[in-house]
Amino acid sequence: MRPSAAAPEPKARPVDLKVGDLEIRLAESEAEIAAAQALRYRVFYEEMSASPTPEMAATKRDFDSFDPFCDHLIVIDARKGAGPDGIVATYRLLRRPGAKKRGQFYSIDEYDISAIVAHPGEILELGRSCVDAAYRSKAVMQLLWKGISDYVFHFNIEIMFGCASFPGTDPAEHATTLSYLHHRHMAPPQFRPRAVPSRYVSMDMMPIEQIDERRALASLPPLIKGYLRLGGFVGDGAVIDHQFGTIDVSVVVVTDLVSDKYYKHYARAES
Repeated sequence: MRPSAAAPEPKARPVDLKVGDLEIRLAESEAEIAAAQALRYRVFYEEMSASPTPEMAATKRDFDSFDPFCDHLIVIDARKGAGPDGIVATYRLLRRPGAKKRGQFYSIDEYDISAIVAHPGEILELGRSCVDAAYRSKAVMQLLWKGISDYVFHFNIEIMFGCASFPGTDPAEHATTLSYLHHRHMAPPQFRPRAVPSRYVSMDMMPIEQIDERRALASLPPLIKGYLRLGGFVGDGAVIDHQFGTIDVSVVVVTDLVSDKYYKHYARAES
C-alpha cells in the first residue's frame, strides 16, 4: 500500500501574536471585515461625528471601494468573544498589488504621492486606524505597531505611508504643532508627498524660534507621535477633510531608516 501524501502545511500568517487575552492578526473572513468596519463606524461617525453616507448610516459600517483590496489588521479580545465579536482595534493595509487592482492608492485624492509610487520596492499605505474607547492603552497601541512591524517584515515593505489627523477643521488651532512638524520632520524630497494644489494648506505658520518644541512634540496626536518614534516624516502641506472633520497630514516611514532601537523592539523574536 502506497503511503499517503503528506498534507500541505498551512501557510504562516503574516501577523500572528497573542498577548494575554489579546490577539492580533489579519481578518480572515467577511464577517471579521464587517466587524472591523462596524468598529470604524462607531469611532469615526458616532464618537468623532464624521458625516456618513446614507449607505453607511443604514448599515452602521464605515466602508468604501478600497476595502476589498486591503488587508485588515485586527486586535481581538478573547474576553469579548472569538472572531468578529471580539474585535477592539483595526488598521487598514493596502500594498501595491491591491492598489493596482483598485486603480490607485487611497491618499492620492489628498496628496501627490508620485515620488513614493515611483519607488521600485514594495510600499504600504496605512489608514482607517481606530481603537475602541475602552482599549486606548499603551499596550494595545504597542500591539498594533508590533502587528504592522510583522506585516512589514513578512512582505519586505520598504516604505510605509498614509495620513494621520488632527481634530477640527481650523488649521490655526494647531499652528504650533503643524509648524513644528514642518520645520523638524519634513520628509526628504525623494520620499516627500505634497498636498494637491486645490487642497493645500501651509503648515509653515510660525517660525521655529517661536515654538516650544518639547511642548509641541508632547501635544501631537498619539498616532503621529508613533510614526515619529519610528523615525517617520511628514509631507508638505496639510489637507482639511470636511467629511471626517479633521486636518490631515501625510506621514512616511522609510523602513531602512527606522532606528535600530525600534527595529529591535518590534522585530520578530528569534526562535
